[in-house]
Amino acid sequence: MTPTPNLSASVQAKKGRLYAVIQVKKNGKMTGVWRSLELPEGSPKTKINKAFRDVVGRYEEECAEEIERNSRPISQLPIYDYMHIYLEKARGSLQLNTIRSYQNMIEGKIKAYFSDRPELTVSTLKAADINRFYEYLFSYDVSANTVIHYHVVLHRAFKQAFKDEQIDSNPFDRIDHPKKEKFEGDHYSKEELHALLEVARDDPIYPAIILAGCMGLRRSEAIGAKWSNIDWETRHILLDSKVVEVTIDDQHMVEVVSKMKNESSHRTIVIPNEMVEALLEIKERQELNKKMFKGSYNRKNDDFICTDQFGELLRPNYVTQHYRLLLEKNGLRHIRFHDLRHTFASILLSNRTELIEVSKFLGHSTIATTANIYAHLDMSNKEHTASVMSDILAGMNTTKAPK
Repeated sequence: MTPTPNLSASVQAKKGRLYAVIQVKKNGKMTGVWRSLELPEGSPKTKINKAFRDVVGRYEEECAEEIERNSRPISQLPIYDYMHIYLEKARGSLQLNTIRSYQNMIEGKIKAYFSDRPELTVSTLKAADINRFYEYLFSYDVSANTVIHYHVVLHRAFKQAFKDEQIDSNPFDRIDHPKKEKFEGDHYSKEELHALLEVARDDPIYPAIILAGCMGLRRSEAIGAKWSNIDWETRHILLDSKVVEVTIDDQHMVEVVSKMKNESSHRTIVIPNEMVEALLEIKERQELNKKMFKGSYNRKNDDFICTDQFGELLRPNYVTQHYRLLLEKNGLRHIRFHDLRHTFASILLSNRTELIEVSKFLGHSTIATTANIYAHLDMSNKEHTASVMSDILAGMNTTKAPK
């Protein structure tokens, strides 16, 4: 008989939408799980009750299945069931965006393929089965890099099963995964970057654009950049946090994460002279917005450079979407937002900046993207790197009053 979870639930409204808030006991503690009813506040009671019953019923089934899975030895679990257990155990050691990526793969192609093959368990999976799964992925015209991502998460999960002594060996060690496809990002010329900075000057995402295009920051790093990490005397900024956007248990969240992509991403870089003026202009605009919107302004984000007129932290997905619209509106050639980072690197390299210098400025763990060398960089070299970008910013009218 399938065990039944012990839970209680109620309907609650949040931002005009209705949710089932399910209280369930996990690991000895009561936890509230929010599940959307897909209905707006004020919907007919009959619709609310039906949606509520359906949502809670589905959650009860999920919990019952989880209880049943946890009662079976890992070695006997079907692949899809085991991947759920692995992710729950690994959650504490993973970054939020990594959790989202793993969830998408598990609930996507892994579920679609392995749910129809319950005979493939942790202990019975063979190299031939894995190869057939990869062939299944390729049948959807995915890239080799996508298949590699699946290989990585599955390999890690089975490596954990091996460590837990549930299997005698990891079948993924017997597999040669596809070779990674080389991707060459696009980039702007100096003139194109200058044109973008001019048209974006009064745009909400201007701070993110200039940090990416003139300092080489990743999108998450730019949005996570803080005023308190700037040393105005030495023109240095410490990059020690990033902002990611994730959806967990139907809740859409923006999270500030202190753990960077890798150790070298936690770095201090020099701010170009003209960039200092641009940042001061952004700060002045924020102060004006605080006075203008008063109580409606969110003061919790005062330390962040990339905020909108109401003090709300810029959402990563919004930056990407709005950036695309900004290019279309102004007739600018389309490149990805991340390509602004490639633009920064391209301009430095075209000015004969050392590869290792560029790598350190960008925060790469190695310079594998430019050369297979790893070394340290002192501040005097970073000063040269910053001076190259000053030529771009010097052409802008930095004394223009913010709107």
